[in-house]
Amino acid sequence: MVARAEKTGATRKRITEAALRLFLDKPFEEVTLQMIAEASGVSHQTVLNHFESKEGVAAAGAELLAQRTAAARGKAIPNDIESVVSVLVDDYERIGDANARWAASAEKLGPLSALLDDARAGHQAWLEHVFAKHLPAGRRRRHSVNTLHAATDVYVWKLLRRDLGLSRRETQAVMEALVRGAIGKRVRAHPRKAITG
Repeated sequence: MVARAEKTGATRKRITEAALRLFLDKPFEEVTLQMIAEASGVSHQTVLNHFESKEGVAAAGAELLAQRTAAARGKAIPNDIESVVSVLVDDYERIGDANARWAASAEKLGPLSALLDDARAGHQAWLEHVFAKHLPAGRRRRHSVNTLHAATDVYVWKLLRRDLGLSRRETQAVMEALVRGAIGKRVRAHPRKAITG
């Protein structure tokens, strides 16, 4: 019984990992259950037995991604703007393209669009944690968190990194400036050497 449960758990994990790789690489609508089955080395029916539908596999993949994101972002030093933005940009360098792609196709995701709401709520909770000392109390706090969210959203990273072609360091410097503006800190010259790319 134990061996069977372990085998079932390992199969489920393998399917989830394979699906997550596919969803990070391709638009949701292009990924099929057959592709997931082939990538995980199981049959189409095995995928259905474990997850019932493509949406079920995607939800499991999103949960795994959320765990990994939380672990990666947990490395940020709270209230240290450079550390927080550096960790965030590292995360976006890894999965930002997929995040932006999923957000752009929210209307095609149906019930899975709730996962995007969960991700936004998670991002705001993280911002409240890592910038706790910089946030005002009372009603102004929500406004400050929303402003920080706008300054650190994946679309900002995409605009700077992909659309404008900035380097990773330039992108981080701009996002740090936006964060400083959002929390009312005077934007200062960056202590590192001049950023040129």
